[in-house]
Amino acid sequence: MHPSRESPYLLVGKSKMHGKGVFARTNIPKNKTLIEYTGEKISRAECFKRDAEQKGAFYVFELNKKWGVDGKTGGDAKYINHSCDPNCKYFRRNGKIWIRSIKNIKKGQEITYNYCADGQRKCKCGAKNCDGWM
Repeated sequence: MHPSRESPYLLVGKSKMHGKGVFARTNIPKNKTLIEYTGEKISRAECFKRDAEQKGAFYVFELNKKWGVDGKTGGDAKYINHSCDPNCKYFRRNGKIWIRSIKNIKKGQEITYNYCADGQRKCKCGAKNCDGWM
């Protein structure tokens, strides 16, 4: 694992859920803003195009009805995996996307949020409440 360049609270490393993941570098309290989801700002039409091209690597994040952010061109937040029982939540403010803790998170625990996707991708989160799709 290596420290995130964008957040003193996070590490990036191999995930048991899917590929790379983001993990708590220290104990993190509830309601702590952890990292911005960064990348190229693209039109909604380009979002759909890139999402279709990525085949399993889900990095395009809707910013609003006109724009999205392609995390593939951004920082470490793109490695945060989905969970049906997340410990973080995303929020949008002033044209940016942020990830904030919604629970106390222990050092070493994987950081997750619910992608709120279209239900067409298989979910591998392993949560008790997981229905197998995201």
